[in-house]
Amino acid sequence: MLHRQEPPAVRLERRRIAADLPFAVDLMVACLLAGQPVSAATETAAGAVPGPLAARLLWVSTQLRLGADAEPTWAYLARDPATAHLARAMTRAALSGAPVADVLTRLADDAREAARAASLAAARRVAVKAVAPLGLCFLPAFVLLGVIPIIAGLASTIVLP
Repeated sequence: MLHRQEPPAVRLERRRIAADLPFAVDLMVACLLAGQPVSAATETAAGAVPGPLAARLLWVSTQLRLGADAEPTWAYLARDPATAHLARAMTRAALSGAPVADVLTRLADDAREAARAASLAAARRVAVKAVAPLGLCFLPAFVLLGVIPIIAGLASTIVLP
């Protein structure tokens, strides 16, 4: 089955968002616990995190400050897989009235755990890719020094009674 690969620029943008997301969310939690509204906390996080995540958070902050409804504003970010978890968490919090800081703390923890799992998986892939050439180098030596002398010894005892 052929999978359609995304362009390198999109992949790099998603990686950058995934790397910046825990810090931005932690900053939003700190701002919310200090008493700032969600729009101000989002704007502060956008100012502290450079890159594509900042642009998305700034857009959300601007929409919220202008009085847009929270659900469709955050739902707009759900279209992108990199920010979908944040969008769903904020939409649920807006609909249910749950404390946003608690939801964001769990989201930051989950994002850190996902980043850790991804880095472990990448390290395992590198280890597997490094073993294959090493095995190919040692296989001929094993055959020449281990298997052939045993076969020659067995053949000499079978041929010469």
